[in-house]
Amino acid sequence: MNQSDQKKILIADDEASVRLLVKGLLGNNYIVLEASDGEEAVNMAYNQKPDLILMDILMPKMDGFSACYALKTDPATKTMPVVMLTVIGYELNKKLGQEIMGADGYITKPFSRQDLLDAIGQFSITPK
Repeated sequence: MNQSDQKKILIADDEASVRLLVKGLLGNNYIVLEASDGEEAVNMAYNQKPDLILMDILMPKMDGFSACYALKTDPATKTMPVVMLTVIGYELNKKLGQEIMGADGYITKPFSRQDLLDAIGQFSITPK
């Protein structure tokens, strides 16, 4: 498969183990980009134009909510789907992330490969 044909997924999480897990689960079918904080995620989104962003909430420099809001309020990145990824599964966080900050979905850690595939599937981001 030509790498330029593959869809890109950005995983933004300050835990290297989570980024490694996502890369291991999805790396055969997608180009998996990695960011270790919200600021890096926003910059990478502008430069790499991923097809989907998986965004942790609790990160240094810029938290996931702020990064999501920055992406969703910028015309250049507002159509990129952002799925919040967090250990905090409270309804208030879901409401804040999705309704106020513009997140397109929400996955609670720990998650399975199927959870990721289900989230990816709702945005028609299938591997080529």
